[in-house]
Amino acid sequence: RLRLHDGKLIKDRRYHLRTYPNCFVAKELTDWLIGHKEAPDRETGIRLMQKLMDHYIIHHVCDEHSDYKDAKLLYRFRKDDGTFPLSKDVKVFMRGQSLYEKLVSVEESILKVREENSVKYQRTFLGSEMIDWLIQEGEVENRQEAVELGRALLEHGIIQHVSNRHHFFDSDILYQFWINFRRRRRLTELLNENSSRALSESPDSPFCLRKLNPDPGNTSFLSVQTNKEIKVVSAVRRSSITSLSGNSNAYFSAPPTLVFPPVAECNPKSVLKRPVTNEELLSPGAPYVKKTLTIVGDAVGWGFVVRGGRPCHIQAVDPGGPAAAAGMKVCQFVFSVNGVYVLHLDYQTISSLIMTGPRTLVMEVMEAIE
Repeated sequence: RLRLHDGKLIKDRRYHLRTYPNCFVAKELTDWLIGHKEAPDRETGIRLMQKLMDHYIIHHVCDEHSDYKDAKLLYRFRKDDGTFPLSKDVKVFMRGQSLYEKLVSVEESILKVREENSVKYQRTFLGSEMIDWLIQEGEVENRQEAVELGRALLEHGIIQHVSNRHHFFDSDILYQFWINFRRRRRLTELLNENSSRALSESPDSPFCLRKLNPDPGNTSFLSVQTNKEIKVVSAVRRSSITSLSGNSNAYFSAPPTLVFPPVAECNPKSVLKRPVTNEELLSPGAPYVKKTLTIVGDAVGWGFVVRGGRPCHIQAVDPGGPAAAAGMKVCQFVFSVNGVYVLHLDYQTISSLIMTGPRTLVMEVMEAIE
């Protein structure tokens, strides 16, 4: 967005005797994406901008088009017209980014390379050290408020305990920023999870299936609900979404490239006994009950697989994972993800919503009444 402002692609434009402030022409922006190597071709550029529309980052100036069209139509960043949804999650993310920028820009920063159990970690700090700094800088009024802020940052995946064993405490426990806010990301990274191959194999996918125990010989699990149609599924360890940070420990990898671990092949046959339509799910008196599940992901993932589309369903659940603990079962239908209605979406789009959201996942599912 800032680069487009600098390049004068975003500016006030007049159309049909009306002036639209701070907008861009879709066709010109697609040209810009290709010219600046943010997209290899027009099709990819269109998909990228559609991704931004799906996440309420840009929109048509009159909201007459829900799709991004490569035409002489006017679109605008929601941050430029005050319609960007500042949810609690977004506010926490922006607060984390602000603190990170402040910390890395000062001399004698508390962010340092430190070692624990013979492993070096980047951008680390002690819990008590962070609290002292927050109070000193006027970011919080007292230590309790600082602890609450630290816990919110951890729960939203912005900081973490270096080995993922502790919540945030006012102590000498070692934490680190999980996200390197200064690493420039390419727009095309948004599309990495769009193919089913990337979904099942990418170490950043929330749908990689988890190991039940650390025994090297046992790398599979069965669905929570016994079903002959579900085969044993090979498990892949999911690295944290912040493989962006470039550390060398088990939960971090080099700046992201599409290097996949061994294949996690899911049985392509649906666990559903028969197809179900949205109309059937939502019809009055339908034999389905809606449930709200709060799933706190761990360092390995959320532990479930979504497949299908319009509506999507739960294909498999790791019985030892966070999703199972929250009450998720196979054959449930996904109604909403973090407050976003998703019955009309496919599983790739739902994956994107989960990946770009907080570690604490709130899902509404519809379950058949026995």
